[in-house]
Amino acid sequence: MNKEIQPQYQDAQFSTMQRPADDEIDLRELFSVIWQGKWLILAITAGFAIGSVLFALSQPNIYKSEALLAPAESESGGGGLAALAGQFGGLASMAGINLGSGGGVDKTQLAIEVMKSRQFISEFIQKHQILPELMAAEKWDMATNTVVYNPELFDAATNTWVREVKAPFKPEPSMQEAYKAFSKIFSANSAKDTGMVTISVEHLSPSIAQQWVNWLVQDINEVMKKRDVMEAERGQAFLEQQLRQTNIADMRSVLYQLMEQAQKTIMFANVREEYVFNTIDPALVPEEKSKPKRSLICILGTLFGFVIGLVIVFVRYIFNSKR
Repeated sequence: MNKEIQPQYQDAQFSTMQRPADDEIDLRELFSVIWQGKWLILAITAGFAIGSVLFALSQPNIYKSEALLAPAESESGGGGLAALAGQFGGLASMAGINLGSGGGVDKTQLAIEVMKSRQFISEFIQKHQILPELMAAEKWDMATNTVVYNPELFDAATNTWVREVKAPFKPEPSMQEAYKAFSKIFSANSAKDTGMVTISVEHLSPSIAQQWVNWLVQDINEVMKKRDVMEAERGQAFLEQQLRQTNIADMRSVLYQLMEQAQKTIMFANVREEYVFNTIDPALVPEEKSKPKRSLICILGTLFGFVIGLVIVFVRYIFNSKR
């Protein structure tokens, strides 16, 4: 019995001793395969390296301009309106008036979402007539500080769109196309710790990027101002209607105070130019490009070519070994 077990133990021990040798042989074989295909690997790597350099050089410079904004302080009318709603909510309900709750969406976050909306961006593009600079710009001439348009898309001499597209698209880009293009170069974010808002725009022309940021800040302040003024005016008209329909002295007092707060809201909006955002750090014309990162493109392209070369060499070796 012991004699039968001893040879089996010796075979297992011998197999264990052979594993490092097998691993060493495989490692040597691996390096041998790489060494045999070194010229193919180098050729593929060099090809990808040259291609990545040419690609990086063909990419135009993109400039990024940004502005730092602080949420403007709210007028006292909103707080007074909420306080009156809480204080006289019972009397108001007796007269059939719904004052609502004091809560609501944060005005800063609301303004950011409005800026990102399709309606705001479409109106922004149409108002400032920036569609050619957005959709047809090919490069920026630094000497003359002008944008060079792609002649296959836009004829600057006649100010007409000449791009060839299939239906339902037209030569002149639609607002849906413009919205998608603008969303890729525009960013508006709020810092969670400080509450500061950063608005940025990327473009081939640094001066255009700065101009668009300034226009965005002006337009969002104007849009939010008009929204609040229209809401206050509608509320004031409603309160005046309710005032004519009630003879309760206490209720009329509440209505007069609510109308006063609505009037304060309108006056506050009309006297403030920076209604939602105060500019802390205005947008500047950037002097340095933000992208492309040409060195990174070249490095990644070269590494990718090296990996592709290794894969091709190993696939060839495996295919030939199975014959």
